[in-house]
Amino acid sequence: MTSASRYLSEHIDLPADRVYEFAADPANLPQWASGLATTVTREGDRWLIGDDGAELIFTPRNDHGVLDHWVRPPGADEVYAPMRVIPAGKDSSEIMFTLLRLPGTTDEEFDRDAGLVQADLSRLKEVVERAA
Repeated sequence: MTSASRYLSEHIDLPADRVYEFAADPANLPQWASGLATTVTREGDRWLIGDDGAELIFTPRNDHGVLDHWVRPPGADEVYAPMRVIPAGKDSSEIMFTLLRLPGTTDEEFDRDAGLVQADLSRLKEVVERAA
């Protein structure tokens, strides 16, 4: 069995505050986080993702680059996803995601999940750099 967590990151050639503003808006998720959500719907103060109506809860906006979020699938345990964007020089940043291994996850499933998250981080880099 591999470790209980995996740290994934992507260097982005934009200041951290610009990356944060884009990534902190759940409405932008379908543009870059297809591993999490291909659709996002806002219902009052709630964000629902996907066809099954899983709820997405983001940490409140902050000045520290914290993008932690929780996914509450209907009838399943809540999943915590720690995520940060930090400055990496004046005009660049790092987006970092900690993939926590869920109980019962096989090595193959964990590797697959890590690949999906890394692909999402790479897509985020492409989207925000292209928009700049």
